[in-house]
Amino acid sequence: MTVTPELLLQAYRVGVFPMAEHRDDPEMFWVDPRKRGVVPLDAFHISRSLAKTLRRDGYRVTRNTRFADVIDACADRSKTWINQDIRLLYQELHRRGDAHSIEVWMDDNLVGGVYGVTVGAVFCGESMFSRERDASKIALAWLVDLLRRTGFVLFDTQFLTNHLASLGAVEITRAEYHTHLAQALCLEADFMRQPLAASGQDVVQRNTQTS
Repeated sequence: MTVTPELLLQAYRVGVFPMAEHRDDPEMFWVDPRKRGVVPLDAFHISRSLAKTLRRDGYRVTRNTRFADVIDACADRSKTWINQDIRLLYQELHRRGDAHSIEVWMDDNLVGGVYGVTVGAVFCGESMFSRERDASKIALAWLVDLLRRTGFVLFDTQFLTNHLASLGAVEITRAEYHTHLAQALCLEADFMRQPLAASGQDVVQRNTQTS
């Protein structure tokens, strides 16, 4: 089966996403986990140490400036499910405005980031990377802040990891996820509606008020 950008978006609308066995495997398979990882947007956890890092603002955060580089950085590990077809499909979704990235910079070096797909009021997080301490956490903190302000109600992380759990992510059943997904697809959100936070201090302050 040829996977087109249209088919890929439809897959997200029914709760499945593609993976490959490894970067050199030309085949993709569809995944609908029995247990799903999600980040409740009103319960994102910023630890004291992360709050200190955010307030220090020793980094720069951008949106959609290096989407392809973020995907490549996410795939730059010994084992990855991102093959060439997946890479190209998501770049096409990005060109269409259906996939987005958050980038973290330190001294003009891309050190962290996250990317995902948007459908309705759902942000489907695909992958993230970190080349400096807390860089992926910084990206997620800015991402959650943006999602809250642009109408999103569901942040899907696909699977629950210890890293995500430390930030407030939880695991729900497949049935629960599909219920939340159906509700969120009836709503509208716009990832580009609002500017990024002016500072890490703003991110921390709004998170404290919301959580």
